[in-house]
Amino acid sequence: MILADESPECRVALRYAALRAAHTGGRLTLLYVIEPAEFMHWASVAEKMQEDAREEAERLLYELAGEANKVSGGLLPELLIREGTAKEEVLSAAREDPTIRLLVLGAGVGREGPGPIVSALAKDIVSIYPIPVTIVPGNLTPDVVDLIA
Repeated sequence: MILADESPECRVALRYAALRAAHTGGRLTLLYVIEPAEFMHWASVAEKMQEDAREEAERLLYELAGEANKVSGGLLPELLIREGTAKEEVLSAAREDPTIRLLVLGAGVGREGPGPIVSALAKDIVSIYPIPVTIVPGNLTPDVVDLIA
C-alpha cells in the first residue's frame, strides 16, 4: 500500500511499490486520504469543499494508477479514498485488509526532513500494527529504483 499525494517523493515511492508488487506477484493499493475540512459556518460550503477534494483525489489516483500500470507492465492497483487523518486511515486500512503486507512511503529529502506522515507512521505502524514499512528516499532516480525494487 502506498499513501498517495501530489509530492515528487510519492512518484518515486509509487515506482518502487509498483515494481515490487510486479516482481513478487503482489497487488498494489493506492490510498488517498482527504483530511477533515476546517469548521465551516455554512454546510453548503463544506459540502462543496468535500466534493472538490473527492474529485481531486479521484483524478490523482487515476493518474497514479496509470503510471503504476505502465511501469509494472500491466498491474491494476486498487484505489482507496478515505476521509480522516492520514495516520489513522493508513492504520485503519492496514487493520481492515490482512492482504496489505507492506506500507511504502516516499520521504522528502529537503531540510524539513522526511515529512510528518513518514515520521508519524514509521513510528506508530510498528507499535500499533505489525506491518513492515519501506521508506523510499524521494531523490532516487528511476534507474536506481528499478535496481532495488
